[in-house]
Amino acid sequence: MAAGAFWVKGVSAGHVYADAAAAPSAPVALVLGAEIYADDEPSPFVVARLEIARQLYAAGKVKAILVSGDHARWAYNEPGAMFRWLVQHGVPGTQVALDHAGFDTYDSCARARQIFGVRKAIVVTQSYHIARAVALCRKLGVDTDGVGDDSARIYRQPWLSSSGRERMAVVKAMLDVASGRDPVFLGRYETSVDDALR
Repeated sequence: MAAGAFWVKGVSAGHVYADAAAAPSAPVALVLGAEIYADDEPSPFVVARLEIARQLYAAGKVKAILVSGDHARWAYNEPGAMFRWLVQHGVPGTQVALDHAGFDTYDSCARARQIFGVRKAIVVTQSYHIARAVALCRKLGVDTDGVGDDSARIYRQPWLSSSGRERMAVVKAMLDVASGRDPVFLGRYETSVDDALR
């Protein structure tokens, strides 16, 4: 675990920001998915991520937003719920691309590069996760900075549980990069990010 944490910290050093105002510009914000409730509403953790992406877009720091999450089952659609939230909060739908096969952070970063052609991005997630997300994306060929949300810390129990799991996740991240595995799904090239950037 120590080796994984050291690797993540080293790769992400100098590329993690506390809020949207401090972040540099990039063509694309990559928002990583998380729990969506049964009523198709994003959980507070996801809402916090989406709000950062909305701020980045409103400030002109990104031109497109790629929402990446789990849609393995028809009835559970993380990117669809994320898309709706952004549109309801003022982001034009034409500027939001959906990745329906972002089953974990590695897959989201790999697919951003290989399927959506993202070369430079700001990845958005919670602060306990942001260093790993930045490290994975950078190792997978995306020039990445990241913004980590800290506001969801008020949800103490889920925050602590997720933070605890992160200790093992950094080891998996290092092994995934070392293996060079393909994401669960690849498929054809998607032009939605390109279209949003035109």
